[in-house]
Amino acid sequence: MVQTLPKPVTVEEFAAWYPENSERRYELHQGAIVEMPLPVGEHEEVVGFLATKLSVEYSRLNLPYFIPKTVFVQPPQIESSYSPDILILNRLNLVNEPIWKKQSIITLVQSIPLVVEVVSTNWRDDYHKKYADYEEMGIPEYWIVDYAALGSREFIGKPKQPTILVCVLDEGEYRVSKFRGNDRIQSPIFPELTLTAEQIFQAGNSPSV
Repeated sequence: MVQTLPKPVTVEEFAAWYPENSERRYELHQGAIVEMPLPVGEHEEVVGFLATKLSVEYSRLNLPYFIPKTVFVQPPQIESSYSPDILILNRLNLVNEPIWKKQSIITLVQSIPLVVEVVSTNWRDDYHKKYADYEEMGIPEYWIVDYAALGSREFIGKPKQPTILVCVLDEGEYRVSKFRGNDRIQSPIFPELTLTAEQIFQAGNSPSV
C-alpha cells in the first residue's frame, strides 16, 4: 500500500515516498502528488523511437550524454518534480548536483541539454505548467511532441494537426518553432539531426523509417 503523505510535500519527501517498481506514474506539482495518466501504446512507440534516434545522434557526436530511465527534474524555488518522457543528461555535470548521489533528482540546468514531452491527455501540463517551469529553470531546449493533435488550436492551429514545438531559450525566454509533415526538425543541440516531424508521428507504423 502506498503511504499517504500530508500536504504540501517537499521534493525530497516525494522522492523518498515514490513506490518502487510501481505500475503507476506520479509527479509533484507545487507540493501535491499527482498521478499521471498511463500512456497508450502509440505514445510509448513515439517515445521509444525518438529516444533511440537522439541517443544515436549524441553517440555519433561523442557527447557525454545519456537518457536515464527515471529521473526527476526540480524547477527552482517551487516544490515540483517532473519526470519527462525523454530527459537527456550531461554526465559531466552530475558531480555538481547536490543530491544526485542520494536521490535521482536534477536541479541544475547545466545538467540538462534537452527535455522532450510527448503529449497525452494532460496536455495542458506540457503546454503551460512545464513550459513555464522549464523556461524559468533555463533548460536550453524543450520539445513538445503532439503526435495526436491534442493541444489547443492556439498551439497547433485550426484545424488541429500533429505538431512538434521546438522551444529554444533565447535571452531567458523560449523562442518557439513549429514542425509538421515533412518539415525537418531544427535543433540547436543536434544541428545535423535528419529527422522529419512525420517520421516521428509515424513511429511504430513504418519499420523502414
